[in-house]
Amino acid sequence: MEKITTEITLNAELEEVWNQYTNPESIKGWAFASETWECPYAENDLRAGGRFVTRMQAKDKSFGFDFTGIYTEVDHLQKISYTMDKAPDEEIGRECEITFKALGENTTQVVVVFDSENQNPIEMQKAGWQAILENFKKYVETHKIRK
Repeated sequence: MEKITTEITLNAELEEVWNQYTNPESIKGWAFASETWECPYAENDLRAGGRFVTRMQAKDKSFGFDFTGIYTEVDHLQKISYTMDKAPDEEIGRECEITFKALGENTTQVVVVFDSENQNPIEMQKAGWQAILENFKKYVETHKIRK
């Protein structure tokens, strides 16, 4: 497995970015890579040992999958680490780490580092995860969570 890194800088406060990344209702608004896909379901038990489930599917229902895993570390407003549930062709679950960093007033950086999988080329995997981050940025910058 190779480590792949994607990142994005958002025009939003750190707390807003964290909340949008971890709130199941918000996740349903951004956790897909293109306009032809959707996320109709998300659940998130945000704690070490907690599980997450994110349903990603084509809007025409022709294909979809559940993206699932278990959190290994949650450091509020700073870092989330998890192990993805293993695919049938994997011996162990792949690891992912997301870091959140305030770069200044109303500017936050999100960096995602994840283990590659065996089915798709590295560049395709990176492009897919980057597209989801771009969708996340667009969502966060146009939807604010009410406190």
